[in-house]
Amino acid sequence: MITLPRAAAAAVLACTLALPATAAAAAAPDTSAARPAASDAASAGRMRLPAPTGAHGVGSTVLHLVDRSRKDPWEPAADGRELMVTLHYPAARRAHGRPAPYATEPEARELLKAAGAPDSPSSAGELARLRTHGAVDARPAPGRHPLVVLSPGFGAPRFTLTNLAEELASRGYVVASVDHAYESSGTSLPDGRLLTCTACTVLDGGGVPGSTVTAARAADTRFLLDRLTGPAPAWRHAASIDASRIGMAGHSIGGASAATAMLADPRIDAGVNMDGSFWDVLPAGGLQGRPFMLLGTDDDMHRPGGADTTWDTTWQALGGWKRWLTVAGTDHYSFSDAPVIQRHFGLPAGDIPAERALAVTRAYTAAFFDQHLRGQPRRLLDGPAASHPEVRFHQP
Repeated sequence: MITLPRAAAAAVLACTLALPATAAAAAAPDTSAARPAASDAASAGRMRLPAPTGAHGVGSTVLHLVDRSRKDPWEPAADGRELMVTLHYPAARRAHGRPAPYATEPEARELLKAAGAPDSPSSAGELARLRTHGAVDARPAPGRHPLVVLSPGFGAPRFTLTNLAEELASRGYVVASVDHAYESSGTSLPDGRLLTCTACTVLDGGGVPGSTVTAARAADTRFLLDRLTGPAPAWRHAASIDASRIGMAGHSIGGASAATAMLADPRIDAGVNMDGSFWDVLPAGGLQGRPFMLLGTDDDMHRPGGADTTWDTTWQALGGWKRWLTVAGTDHYSFSDAPVIQRHFGLPAGDIPAERALAVTRAYTAAFFDQHLRGQPRRLLDGPAASHPEVRFHQP
């Protein structure tokens, strides 16, 4: 895993790798729609993500966006700020498409190198072919759907939030997972370039605060929303997006960036921070009553009064609906796809089983957006639940 020096890691909480369904649709369309079948018997032993639990099949497409109105903070000589974005979305019944890849081999190779996985000629290909549940360019389901933006941890590629993106898409959301240029272990571009983590080197050298990251990501999110919901959308199916219902969630510094982006852009209606320190001071009432949820590790970092005091400070400033949840047995990486990857490659992981870690994150994040983007109250958010004994509610 990519890490920063200990002093910085305690604040940035850098990440390299982020269940019962709470919102089943009243009608049950063909759940096999746009879900690729296993290619052959050999795939049975492959590393794979858990299947989405929602009523829709999942479509997937990739966008390359360039904002030439601003300089990249890490590579000022670059031709603007480049973003790679994967869209997952609810697919139409009986829509088809080839299985969506998890990652490119160069991206997988860089991630495993950064994570300290045992060096093996086959490992990168194995990770790149991790079984997903999306179908490339499948026809979208009818109607307009809420949009959720996902921002990964510092040093982490966007594909490490695939399990959450697929789950939300299966429940009727369009989900945009973003690679912020030069902030991941490796990002493949359509022209064959591979962007690596220049920002990691810069921050390792000191002198640059994490707020540089959150500010850049807030600007990235504003640009992304313009390109998805503006007059000249980058996605040909952008009419599927309901621009009046937008949420954002992120892991580690991606979660901190959700709050920063909400401060900068009133279009974002609700946000989730998964185990990330806040780098920006949230003014009282700064989110104008918009809901926000903290979801973190149940240790001395992110319990009330823990080592990361930014959670206590931000909690006091949140003026609208809010929740502070911690999950027993998790480590910092448990809120992404990392538990699946860690266990497969023999990397250190939290005590909670991989499948359970992903299930809990999916359940509470989906419940949050169901309640605040769809107006569908979810009892799971009201207090401790016997079905999720790992999750603790805090009222500092």
